Amino acid sequence: MTPLTPQPNPNPQVGAAVKAADRAHVFHSWSAQELIDPLAVAGAEGSYFWDYEGNRYLDFTSGLVFTNIGYQHPKVVAAIQKQAAEMTTFAPAFAVEARSEAARLIAERTPGDLDKIFFTNGGAEAVENATRMARVHTGRPKVLSAYRSYHGATSAAINLTGDPRRWASDNGTAGVVHFWAPFLYRSPFYAENEQQECERALQHLEDTIAFEGPQTIAAIILETIPGTAGIMTPPPGYLSGVREICDRHGIVFILDEVMAGFGRTGKWFAADHFDGGIVPDLLTFAKGVNSGYVPLGGVAISSAIAETFARRPYPGGLTYSGHPLACAAAVATINAMADEGIVENAARVGAEIIAPGLAELAERHPSVGEVRGLGMFWALELVKDKQTREPLVPYNAAGEANAPMAAFGAAAKKQGLWPFINMNRTHVVPPCNITDTEAKEGLAALDAALTEADKHTV
Repeated sequence: MTPLTPQPNPNPQVGAAVKAADRAHVFHSWSAQELIDPLAVAGAEGSYFWDYEGNRYLDFTSGLVFTNIGYQHPKVVAAIQKQAAEMTTFAPAFAVEARSEAARLIAERTPGDLDKIFFTNGGAEAVENATRMARVHTGRPKVLSAYRSYHGATSAAINLTGDPRRWASDNGTAGVVHFWAPFLYRSPFYAENEQQECERALQHLEDTIAFEGPQTIAAIILETIPGTAGIMTPPPGYLSGVREICDRHGIVFILDEVMAGFGRTGKWFAADHFDGGIVPDLLTFAKGVNSGYVPLGGVAISSAIAETFARRPYPGGLTYSGHPLACAAAVATINAMADEGIVENAARVGAEIIAPGLAELAERHPSVGEVRGLGMFWALELVKDKQTREPLVPYNAAGEANAPMAAFGAAAKKQGLWPFINMNRTHVVPPCNITDTEAKEGLAALDAALTEADKHTV
């Protein structure tokens, strides 16, 4: 990336007009509409964005963990402009160059034989279609998913989700069964080490399958590394153990790489990190595939499942499947990541700067109970007491109960850092092409903000 261009001159009057129109007409997701105060954003570039007051923020959220190549990457902007001049849109039933090339580049990087690509508009639709494929392929109704998970907000995806956002939409008849995946820091299995956690989590999954009836289960879906739920890297042997269980029972194994994919973990896909590489039957993606520049997601499909639909129509589709603008953005993004070593940068900066920097913060701040992650995918578990591991705020806290995390967030923003906060955690998920200097700047701001969290410890 070229150096950050100068910010526009502050213009509070325009910012006020943008805010007024938003408050009058925009209905925001996951929010009580009268209790929110959205920041009016004037522009963004690289790892930063700024408001109309002239305040600039280092974005440690990557939007919603999707700007893997940062904002306004010139190669991707140019590709979108070029595609718009040549063919802005076209129906999904036709072969279109941008669509074909995007599918080829994605298939080159997915694990194993996941060589067929079904395009969607985003991650939730990818999960919807992956579970549909699994059910049609197997003729079975149920899908198993983990409690600490997020899979999207459409009908099947929200029922598969394991966090509180599911509760209002859980109809109890969606054919979804939840189970506990491994998380040693807050082990539901009373494990003392990773090996015990792995063994007991796999046995729990075996027991769940036995009591549900393996012949009724179409698929098991897991985020390779759960994202919003806490970035809990699975212990060695767990994912390969799930793969073996699925093979034994004829269950489709779906890996959700919507957040963890396309360089976020320091490899093209998080599945490549584990047990010599894990090959699922279906893999969902979105977000980082084109850095969110134009909405795009999809399902990478194994040869066995693709064969099911070789002479049998697949019962699903989307008007904008493989939209040319989105696919052109994906082609440019993947090529830029390869040409500029962005995946390698995520791995190096994660290992050399983020990991030791966060470990040092954990040593000095009583509010940091655990640091976990890899690449540009990290979480800090904030606690009241390191010994008891009591969370800094209660599960799903809101209002006054969430005041300590709100105070931490406000302190980070005062330092020029925009944090990713969920429950009692802050996640460190900057763009994968972040520079060493920017990473160190973010760690320094995080250090200062954690002093506010420390005030709420015992």
